[in-house]
Amino acid sequence: MTSRTTKRLLSELNDFANSQQSASSGLISLGPRSDSSLLDWTATIQGPPDSAYQDRTFVLAIKIPETYPAHPPTISFPEPVFHPNVHLKLTAAPTCPSPPHALTPSPNSQTGEICLDVLKTEWSPVWTLTSACLAVQALLAVPEPSSPLNVDAANLLRSGDQVAYSSMARMYVLFIRGHLFGDHWREVPSG
Repeated sequence: MTSRTTKRLLSELNDFANSQQSASSGLISLGPRSDSSLLDWTATIQGPPDSAYQDRTFVLAIKIPETYPAHPPTISFPEPVFHPNVHLKLTAAPTCPSPPHALTPSPNSQTGEICLDVLKTEWSPVWTLTSACLAVQALLAVPEPSSPLNVDAANLLRSGDQVAYSSMARMYVLFIRGHLFGDHWREVPSG
């Protein structure tokens, strides 16, 4: 890693730590995953208000190239997210005893990849990890169905069915995190 990259990352980490507005803007946490590498970061963002993701938090995995900031980081969702600009591929688990475990991320896919111009062709060294994470949060609020990685989510938006889209987005968050069924699906009402 170049000294320019190291200096820039340490500066960004310091700026985030000293920022008073980050949590109110929706970026809850940002920093290296461990002390052993400055090129592997994680962030937590708040789901945007008045969106299908409101009142939810999302973890972002951030892989930083050694040529940062000349080249963009790779930001992805480690947990599946139902959104037209986020790659989602789930497979049925072959020996599932219960519904909460019926779908799992496919090991052969890039599940969680984000299609966002500023993370690809529109990247500029003036962007920071903070601004890139906030751009991902903004994408949750304003999906772009014309360039989808998840065609099913895009088709719901293109058809104008915002209720179905929002329901699916919320359902995936709850389902993946085990809150949709939990152990309650087995309970049989008494009486």
